[in-house]
Amino acid sequence: MTRPKKSDDPVLAVRAVRTRQADKPVYAFFMAGADLLKIAEISRVHRDSEGSLHGFQRRGIRSHVQAITDFLDQGPVLFPNAIILAIAPSARFIQSRGERPDGDTRICESGTLRIPMPRDGTKCAWIVDGQQRSIALSQAQNKAFPVPVVAFVSEELSVHREQFILVNKARPLDPRLINELLPELDVVFPRDLSARKIPSELVHLLQTSQNSPFKGLIKRISEDSSEAVVTDTALVKAIRNSINGALGTLAPYKASGGTPADVDAMFRLLVGFWCAVRDVFPNAWGRPATESRLMHSAGIAAMSVLMDRVMSRAAPGADLRRHAAEALARLAPQCRWTSGRWNELQRDWNEIQNISKDIRMLAGYLVRLDHAHAFSKVA
Repeated sequence: MTRPKKSDDPVLAVRAVRTRQADKPVYAFFMAGADLLKIAEISRVHRDSEGSLHGFQRRGIRSHVQAITDFLDQGPVLFPNAIILAIAPSARFIQSRGERPDGDTRICESGTLRIPMPRDGTKCAWIVDGQQRSIALSQAQNKAFPVPVVAFVSEELSVHREQFILVNKARPLDPRLINELLPELDVVFPRDLSARKIPSELVHLLQTSQNSPFKGLIKRISEDSSEAVVTDTALVKAIRNSINGALGTLAPYKASGGTPADVDAMFRLLVGFWCAVRDVFPNAWGRPATESRLMHSAGIAAMSVLMDRVMSRAAPGADLRRHAAEALARLAPQCRWTSGRWNELQRDWNEIQNISKDIRMLAGYLVRLDHAHAFSKVA
């Protein structure tokens, strides 16, 4: 009997541990992130000319990949997120010799996993979870960055799809939980999370500072208070829009070049404006959204747009609270936060909803009122 010819294709050898699940070998190991795409395919979902479905991975998201790459390129970072691979049986595992240590649970065994890298360009593994990370790791400056990998043996596309769905069907973290955790962490985040940290930090200050009109009024996942009436996400979004908007009143205080963000200045401006809102609309302040549209997410969003207009006119060194109160007092007679009807909008007070159309409509009306009064004052 003739033995099969030994392949002279190169292999990638990694130290690994092996166990079994559902009668399939499962390996865990580390490898250089830049080598992932040398051994593993990204099986994109597509249909052929006859309409048959192939693959399972969605299209790559360029902005997501770039955000991860930027994070990895910032220097020494902790990035222990495991990539999940399906791997062909052609990968060979050689168990290490020697006695097991005392107390060994015998749930796995150590050895060396030898992964073929055929010269014809074919690959013997498929990425089940972590395609964006794999692409980012291949583009990162540190080609030797070690990444954890979990690989199960299977060449069956149905199994790959099954695991892909199981890994990705879990509900992602609640954005409100992320927003609340961000201010507590003093680390460098990927770009998408870094942009969320300052608004989350400001909302935390608004909830906890003694001089904040929102103290104790913000609904957060970590707190169960009957006095809380404003959803944290409404404030986070409004602050983020003001920081990132070209005409946002908080925009001048964001980080620029080598200058860090001036969070204290942002906080002072927010406190000045919203204290004035509380002063001018005392009967609408601090009430549930079902009783006051000022505390409703739509009211918070619309008033934040007005804040950008009003506070941008404040002179340097001005009393921010007084400046805002004077502007808001001129609008107060036309506002219907707790009863009545917004005549120009043709809406009852409680018909304003947290949808883009209603927010734009209410914000536009408030801005027009402010413009008319501010112009007449100048004239």
